[in-house]
Amino acid sequence: MSFATPLFLWFFVPAVLTAVLVAPRGWRNGIVAVASLLFYVTGAGGTTLLLLACMVVNYLAGLRLAPDGPLAADKRRVLLVGVIGFDLAVLLVWKYLGFATEQLAAIASIVGADLPVVHLALPIGISFYTFHHISYVVDVYRGERPALREPVSFITYIAMFPQLVAGPIVRWREIADQLPQERTHRLDDIAAGFPRFALGLCKKVIVADSLAPLVDAAFATPSDEMTWSVAWLGAIGYALQLYFDFSGYSDMAIGLGRMLGFRLPENFARPYSSVTITEFWRRWHMSLSRWFRDYLYIPLGGNRRGTWTTYRNLSIVFVLTGFWHGANWTFLVWGVFHGALLIVERRFGWAEAPQGPKALLGRRALTFLLVVVGWVFFRSPDLGTAFSVLGNMLVPDFDGLPDAVAVAATNQRIALLVLALVVVLLPNHPVTGPYLESARTRVATGLRVAVMTVGALYAAILVAGGTFSPFLYYQF
Repeated sequence: MSFATPLFLWFFVPAVLTAVLVAPRGWRNGIVAVASLLFYVTGAGGTTLLLLACMVVNYLAGLRLAPDGPLAADKRRVLLVGVIGFDLAVLLVWKYLGFATEQLAAIASIVGADLPVVHLALPIGISFYTFHHISYVVDVYRGERPALREPVSFITYIAMFPQLVAGPIVRWREIADQLPQERTHRLDDIAAGFPRFALGLCKKVIVADSLAPLVDAAFATPSDEMTWSVAWLGAIGYALQLYFDFSGYSDMAIGLGRMLGFRLPENFARPYSSVTITEFWRRWHMSLSRWFRDYLYIPLGGNRRGTWTTYRNLSIVFVLTGFWHGANWTFLVWGVFHGALLIVERRFGWAEAPQGPKALLGRRALTFLLVVVGWVFFRSPDLGTAFSVLGNMLVPDFDGLPDAVAVAATNQRIALLVLALVVVLLPNHPVTGPYLESARTRVATGLRVAVMTVGALYAAILVAGGTFSPFLYYQF
């Protein structure tokens, strides 16, 4: 079930919010837990059993991992390694086994051998709930937060439907204090969360989905028909589509979480206004960056053990960041590309923002250009397509658009692309989502009214007409 469907918007959410509001406090987590599992099973089907199995393993392990628990320190460590190994094994088998067997089959075919290729259905949100489970057991092991003894509260944390299938990635330490069975829930939470949800709906349905046909047509263009204008339309269009799609989902998730009485972590902070790649990763998919920082980069030594160790750690993190997004060489190249850029910035002292307006403007343009180049690998179905698009971006020509792209490049979509580009290049503060949710100025009030009336109404009309598509990060 997608957030941008009539079933979810007009039946599921109202029913859940009503139940949470009228139920006794002690029932609220149970309502969220049951609703979340129903939400997940509508999209995941039989693979819901995998989620349930992972929850059982991690819940039981958490009860024995606490520093004051029944196990000695060495046995706790062994149990932690074992449960993390289990979580990663589940992720590797269901997400990467098919890719691995495809590569082995391709290599074997060179010598005439025929190896089978394994095809497993990818469970929705497996990358996200795997990281939630690892966060839980590690934080309990470290003694940063206690283990949950109520299974219902544990299900609420792992399966909470606003963030289950595409984040934000909520570390256990960030939400542990919000999960008591007797937690409060007020109408004020709904009043604060709905404008944020409406903003995300507008981003997704009005902007991202409108740009999707143009982007799809550009990247589907055969290499012998690819031109400079098609390549740039596709690259910039995808950069905007992905931002409005994923930040829109995050706004909807954060808004839904607030309406249910939870405060989920921020995930975007105007990333395209960054003046360095280092700053970009402090603003883009921030919950993923924080997860890798806390559970991989710092345990590896971070930047405390010398320059080359820092470079090694960055390389490991971004290779894994690339592959976390998908089982394809294009994601690996995208991760290596960003890791290399971060290393170059550190090596030459470019990680900090330059001084002076002209320098800032130039570095901001360069950073955006580099990010767009990276998105070409991220969007392309294979490396051949990526290099075809990038090669044509380098060679200006005066050729027109192929028919398929010309049909998709309507005046409305081109105008929307330009408007979206202006919006994402505005100054880096304030960040619209948090500002809309908490600010008490006249400007914020006017923006809330506009989003909740004109914007949400138009988005609802588009949803009713079926002009929406699945969120891009559902595939991860």
